[in-house]
Amino acid sequence: MTQTPHLTGSLEFCLDQLRQQTVIAYPTEAVFGLGCDPDSESAVMALLALKQRPVEKGLILIAADYSQLEPYISDRELSVIQREQMLASWPGPVTWVVPVPPHTPRWLSGRFDSLAIRVTDHPLVQSLCREFGKPLVSTSANLSGAEPCRNVAEVQQQFGAHFPVLHGETGGRNNPSEIRDVISGQLIRQG
Repeated sequence: MTQTPHLTGSLEFCLDQLRQQTVIAYPTEAVFGLGCDPDSESAVMALLALKQRPVEKGLILIAADYSQLEPYISDRELSVIQREQMLASWPGPVTWVVPVPPHTPRWLSGRFDSLAIRVTDHPLVQSLCREFGKPLVSTSANLSGAEPCRNVAEVQQQFGAHFPVLHGETGGRNNPSEIRDVISGQLIRQG
């Protein structure tokens, strides 16, 4: 029995690409994101090269739920109040910077002892993370110096017609996610 290829732009197609350690684009709350398997150094390095982003800057992980993020962070370093404040903002467009244990790969945390994490409320990204079984690296889909992509056509214009992209709409927000430090409560980027 021959297997039929998955339709380009479908969830199944993008899952296949992720399993092959390929970088994909997908809609998020405000803009399209670029993502890949956070456990694949080669996939993360390909994403960073595509973005022309230095590894030292660190990355964001986006997930369907908090349990997907726990292996990458030091949950035990959070107070009950810090954890409750973070969890109360999810799912949604708030990214939190959280301490990481020593085993978290430097290709994710960069020069920091922390990692930016978010539980998304975008249904397509939730499905992607659930089916993939873990979070995705998430950074805005744009080439260095270009505006972030807000639709499939813009992704294909910047990255090429054959770039793997999950077809769908963004969540309609104008601004990328707010970023806060979970320990200090400090606002790092306005949402």
